[in-house]
Amino acid sequence: MKRSGVAAVVALALGVAAGAVFAQAKPEQLVKQRQSVMTLQGKYFGPMAAMAQGKAPYNADIVRRNAAYLDNLSRMAWDGFDAGTKDVKSAALPAIYEQADKFKEASSRLENEAHKLYEVSRSGDENAVKAQIGAVGKACGGCHESFRQKQ
Repeated sequence: MKRSGVAAVVALALGVAAGAVFAQAKPEQLVKQRQSVMTLQGKYFGPMAAMAQGKAPYNADIVRRNAAYLDNLSRMAWDGFDAGTKDVKSAALPAIYEQADKFKEASSRLENEAHKLYEVSRSGDENAVKAQIGAVGKACGGCHESFRQKQ
C-alpha cells in the first residue's frame, strides 16, 4: 500500500512538472498572441472611435458591447511582451524591455481608461462616452508613440 501511495505522488509530481513545461509558450507564439489581441482591440475600438468622431451614427448597444470586450482585451496582451520575445521580429521597439516601468505604466493607463469606458458606457450619457472613447484613444496612441515602430 505504501508503494502505491508513493507511486501516485511521484506520478502526480511528474504530471504537474510536464504540464508546466508544455504550458510554456515559445517566443514566436507569444508575439502572435499579443498581436492577435491588439488586432481584436482595434476591431472593437474602431467603430467606437468612428462614433466619437461623428463618422458613424452613435449606437449605445454597440458601444456597450464593444466597451465590454475592450475592457477584457486591454488586460490580455501584456504577458506576450516577455523579455524572451525581444529578438522576435515585430513592430515592438526595444524601449519596451529597456524602459519596462514606463511600458507597464502605459499598459496600465490603457487598462484603466478601457475600464472607465466600460463603466461609462452603462450610463447612457453619450457625451461622457464619447469623451472616454477619446481618453482610450489617447492611451493607445501614447503607447504606440513610445513603444511601437511607425507604420
